Amino acid sequence: MATPDNKTADTDEKIFIGKGDETVWLTLALANRHGLVTGATGTGKTVSLQVMAEGFARAGVSVFAADIKGDLSGISEVGEAKDFIVKRAGEMGLTFQPDQFSTVFWDVFGEQGHPVRATVTEMGPLLLSRMLDLNDVQEGVLNVAFRVADENGLALIDMKDIRALLDAIVPDTTKKGADADEDPLAPIRQAAQGYGNVTRATVGTIQRQLLVLENQGGTKFFGEPALSLKDFMKTDRDGRGMVNILVADKLMQSPRLYATFLLWMLSELFEELPEAGDLPKPKMVFFFDEAHLLFNDAPKALMDKIEQVVRLIRSKGVGVYFVTQNPIDVPDKVLAQLGNRVQHALRAFTPRDQKAVTAAAQTFRPNPKLDTARVIMELGKGEALVSFLEGGGTPAMVERVMVRPPSARIGPITPEERKVIMDNSPVKGKYDTAIDAESAYEILQKRVAGTAAPADGSDGDSGGGILGQIGSIVGTIFGTNVSRGRMSTGQIIARSVTRSVTNKVVGGAVADLGKSMGGSIGGSVGRALVRGALGGLLRR
Repeated sequence: MATPDNKTADTDEKIFIGKGDETVWLTLALANRHGLVTGATGTGKTVSLQVMAEGFARAGVSVFAADIKGDLSGISEVGEAKDFIVKRAGEMGLTFQPDQFSTVFWDVFGEQGHPVRATVTEMGPLLLSRMLDLNDVQEGVLNVAFRVADENGLALIDMKDIRALLDAIVPDTTKKGADADEDPLAPIRQAAQGYGNVTRATVGTIQRQLLVLENQGGTKFFGEPALSLKDFMKTDRDGRGMVNILVADKLMQSPRLYATFLLWMLSELFEELPEAGDLPKPKMVFFFDEAHLLFNDAPKALMDKIEQVVRLIRSKGVGVYFVTQNPIDVPDKVLAQLGNRVQHALRAFTPRDQKAVTAAAQTFRPNPKLDTARVIMELGKGEALVSFLEGGGTPAMVERVMVRPPSARIGPITPEERKVIMDNSPVKGKYDTAIDAESAYEILQKRVAGTAAPADGSDGDSGGGILGQIGSIVGTIFGTNVSRGRMSTGQIIARSVTRSVTNKVVGGAVADLGKSMGGSIGGSVGRALVRGALGGLLRR
């Protein structure tokens, strides 16, 4: 089936992927049924990923992809009509027309893209335990710490917050009898012990694991302003979906941080997005490269949660595509959810390789014309066995196809080209400057120093000239400067706003006020008791 050119190869309903004996299309309405791209190193997985990403972007679907080697960055630049590209396009009935796609680069370390941050509170105890490689006892103590923070209005923003909280829940054996009542942190320590035995040794182990995470770059990942996933779900002026690329070459040196970060993003989407049902096309598509890292050594409880999220997130209009070398890298429960498959060549040099070939062949709907297991080992570069879902959601028979060439550049961009894209980014300036707002560390420090707000919610420092007057006015409006018992959620949030206005008008107050009202501090206090499938905050 010939197609006239790249601009019309894709339609409003499907994406042209490649051609063999039959033309292979990925149906947009079924693209949220997830997918799998597998194959040995150097067989063309990245090109297949780029072809699909381009097709989704043309259809107005936002794309997120982790770029391990930097090769995917070329999607942001105009493709080159090289001889082998033109030849391949011609063999498929295409007229190669170079194209480029609106791209936003992200980088946990803030070096080759906009900084990506999350707060400790938003990450939640389950994923943070995974990131720290904690055992069951240590994870239990971390859950206690989060529960105490939730109940005491202690927003955990960065690493120093969680460290300060862990120190605060350790029993203070230096104070006995009446002296213990003088401990300003006694209520927090008592609350922690009420949930179970919190020992100094266990807390010390968690603190050491936090140090390891800090050395891997966790200090830069945890903080504010935290990432708003709405910034991923944008279209450009032509109605095309934005391509969001996570620069992950350095991040991959810390595999557990990389894997947990991707799980956090997936869980955030799952919790934030409303039910959407069956849409004509996905709202967003995620490509998770090196997907085996998501599942390596994951405890059963976490695996069950991941399987649940993958199974249910399609109803939110999100498609998830795992990219890895072998299909056996993905657990069976998750693999069963991946209806769209692209299999590049595998080499059977070892018993494990032979098992992977057999497993890959058995996951396809058989084609009488193909010996699937044999063909997997014979595929050339750029060739793939492909089976996508067709009408009714059933897998099509597997086809051997040559994957179409991408329209954008194949390969990495230069630092100069990256700088131009960053300078024109739609989120330029939003995340580039870190904000250190008042949170658990500062609050606990004030309590120890005896300067924290009284437990009844009244603020004793309402003076202070014009700043004090501003704080008094805001406090009067919200009722936070009136002596009372336990404050409501709104009053706790308002008190945070009041303090931010009073204390930080000079040197970034506008950013801090906006953060306190709509960011993670204002949002975390009062809602942190409700957590989702992977332990993140529910936006309610």
